[in-house]
Amino acid sequence: MGIETSCDDTATAVVRDGRAVLASVSTNQDAFHERYGGIVPEIAGRRHVALLSAAVEDALTRSNLDFSRIDGIAVTRGPGLAGSLVVGVAAAKALAYARSKPLYGINHLHGHIFAPFLDRPEAPPYPFLTLLVSGGHSQLVAVESATRMTILGRTRDDAAGEAYDKTARLLGLPYPGGPALDRLAQSGNPAAYAFPRHRPVGDALDLSFSGLKTSVRYFLESPAGRDAAPNDVAASFQAAVIDVLMARLRAAFGRGNYRAVALSGGVAANSGLQSAVRSWSASNGITAFIPPPVYCTDNAAMIAAAAFHQREAVAFDPLDLSADPNLPFLIAS
Repeated sequence: MGIETSCDDTATAVVRDGRAVLASVSTNQDAFHERYGGIVPEIAGRRHVALLSAAVEDALTRSNLDFSRIDGIAVTRGPGLAGSLVVGVAAAKALAYARSKPLYGINHLHGHIFAPFLDRPEAPPYPFLTLLVSGGHSQLVAVESATRMTILGRTRDDAAGEAYDKTARLLGLPYPGGPALDRLAQSGNPAAYAFPRHRPVGDALDLSFSGLKTSVRYFLESPAGRDAAPNDVAASFQAAVIDVLMARLRAAFGRGNYRAVALSGGVAANSGLQSAVRSWSASNGITAFIPPPVYCTDNAAMIAAAAFHQREAVAFDPLDLSADPNLPFLIAS
C-alpha cells in the first residue's frame, strides 16, 4: 500500500509487484486553495487529516483486499510540505506497527521516477535517462538502478511547473494554472512571440525559467502585449519551455549510454512536451516511457512502486521513521 501526502493531494494506492495498480485513490484540494491562487500549507495539512483514513479504506475496497493481503506500507517521507508529510508518515507508522507490516519511507522524487513503471507490460531498462518536471522540481536524472541515481542538471530558480503557474496567473487563467495554460496554448501560434530561451554556461545541463516568466510579464504590460491574443502568448511561452527542456534532454542523452528515456512529474502531462519527447525519440530510435496523466501528477501508486523496487534501501522501523521536508535526493549508503 502506498500513501502520498507531500503537498495537497491525499492519495492512497495498492500496487502489485511494483507494476500492476489494483487501486489508486486521490482527492485534490483545488477548491480549498483556488481563492488564494496557490497552496496554503496549513489548509493542506488539515485536509489530509480529514481525508486520509477514508482514502486508505477506499483503496482497500477498490482493490478487493484487506490488510491481511498487504505485504507492506510505503509512504512519502519527503521532500514536501512539513505539515502534510507528518500526517502521511504518522498514519503509515501507525498502520505498519498495528498490523506488523514492513514500513518503507520513500523520496517523493524517486516516486515520480518509478511512475513510468506502472500499468505497462515493460519497464524502462537500466540505465535510462529521466526528465523529471513538476511544480517544484525540474531535473535530469541518470537512473543506473533502482537505488543508484545521479542528478545531471537541475533548475537554478523557478521549476517549469512554477513558471507555468505564474504565467497562467498573468494571463488570468483559473487555478491550477498549468493545465489551463496547456489547453489555451493548443489553439495558439507558438511562433507568435519570441520569448527567451535559457542557455547554460559551457556544457552545463542546468535549467532556468525565471527569466522567461519575467519576460512574459513585461511583454503583457507593454502596448503590444495588451493587444496580444492570450492563446498566442500561451503557445509562445510553452514553446520556449519545451525548447529548453528538449535541448537539455538531447544534450544529456548524447553524453551517456542510455537504453531509454522517461518523462515524469506533473508537467509530464503537458501535451506539448509529450509530443516533443515522442517525436524526438521516434525519429532517433529511442524508446520513450511516459506515464498516463493520472500517474504524472502526485499519486500513491508511484510511491508503492518505488518501495517495491527499492525495498531494503528504504525499509524503516515504524518507531524510527520521520518526515523530512528537505529530504536529500540520494539514498544514504
